[in-house]
Amino acid sequence: MFKAIFDTFANCFKIPELKSRILFTCLVLAVCRLIALISLPGLDGAALAQFFEQNAKAAGGLLGMYSLFTGGAMEKCAIGSLGIMPYISATIILQLLGAVIPQLSKMMREENGRTKIVQYGRYLTVVLCLGQGFVMALGWENPEKVFGHSFPGGLVLIDNLWWYRIQTTLLLTTGTLLLMWLGEQITDRGIGNGVSLVITIGILSRLPAAVTEFWVKVFPPKGVQSMNSWNGFHVIALFLLLLGVVAAVVAVTMAQRKIPVQYAQRAVGRKVFAGGTSFMPLRVNYAGVMPIIFAQAILMFPEKIFFTLAGVARQNMPGVANLCESLSMALQPRTISYIALEGLMILFFSYFWVATQFNELQIADDLKKHGGYIPGVRPGQATSDFLHRAMSRITLAGAIFLAVIAVIPTLMMDWADVPFQVGQFFGGTSILITVGVLLDTMRQMESHLLMRHYDGFLKKGRLRGRF
Repeated sequence: MFKAIFDTFANCFKIPELKSRILFTCLVLAVCRLIALISLPGLDGAALAQFFEQNAKAAGGLLGMYSLFTGGAMEKCAIGSLGIMPYISATIILQLLGAVIPQLSKMMREENGRTKIVQYGRYLTVVLCLGQGFVMALGWENPEKVFGHSFPGGLVLIDNLWWYRIQTTLLLTTGTLLLMWLGEQITDRGIGNGVSLVITIGILSRLPAAVTEFWVKVFPPKGVQSMNSWNGFHVIALFLLLLGVVAAVVAVTMAQRKIPVQYAQRAVGRKVFAGGTSFMPLRVNYAGVMPIIFAQAILMFPEKIFFTLAGVARQNMPGVANLCESLSMALQPRTISYIALEGLMILFFSYFWVATQFNELQIADDLKKHGGYIPGVRPGQATSDFLHRAMSRITLAGAIFLAVIAVIPTLMMDWADVPFQVGQFFGGTSILITVGVLLDTMRQMESHLLMRHYDGFLKKGRLRGRF
């Protein structure tokens, strides 16, 4: 098996075009990592990085999730601290607006319209970067309010605060726009989806630290308390769990329900097009990783809001203060109520994403226009209702899977005393993004190999794309 995989990768470098694409992708990703490591002038990034390394609660919260997507750039106060997330946020905003604004929806279906949508996304990215960059500069300026920790001398080393804010905002915006451009270059001239690979390489950059922490847990240094160290049984159990999670993520990511579609014979002018049989793939995990991101991002705010309200109402309204404090404690990460609420929100956002992005009415109308129909289902409204019912059923299975994957790192941290750096690779957004992007990249590499009559990664069957 391993020999076959090695031979496949060796074949990739025998094709000049594929070889140049792979080397170009690796070179651009290396530049992306440099952007995530170069600190902004006037900030003490080493102090903040040390705080994140020693504080597991901060690493597991909203800031830790954002730092994960930026490849650790935020905790180092680097130029790429905003990461590629503003560009992704702009794309998501336009997709959601396209579901409610008919003009945008029409533009997305046209070739020239899609080009304009991409341009609008870039403009919106600049606006989001300027706003988020200024807020992030203020956050580094007041670390006690954001991180709950005071740093001796503060993180800002510049006396002129307004010059620091303007400089930091412009540099952060420039870093994100550079990452966006590099991602587009990978998509055009490299292999795989560039933006997704920029996020993935940031996630995988934490792998050496996770391996080091795992090694210390198994083989603690001399003179260190070893009562919480692991033995061989723990190592084998974690390894089997990792294999099971990866296999499950691969299976659900590639899982789809094939709806048979029959096309009737039709005549267009003097040409007669023969009918045929095809299928319509409905993905089980249609929403991807977005429900987990939405749920975790939103759940971080109620706990802080109730905590602030409890402090404000402590003197005048002690009853309200006690209630707010109880709600704040219940909504803290890693509590049972938080995990249950996170699972329900993942279910909600899974259906919300499908409702806004999967247009069964348009699909039924397109099938009718092209002379296609689902066997046993009348064209038109009946086809739309059939697709709606089918998508609702498979979305439930995908949403439950996402909820289970999302809580695995939390359960491992609480029950198995697994460090956050290690646990994040056993579930959550890390494993979903990494596996999905690698599958998509392998699919593109396999298509190049098959075009040149080389064997792909699988001898039986072929890799299917995520989309």
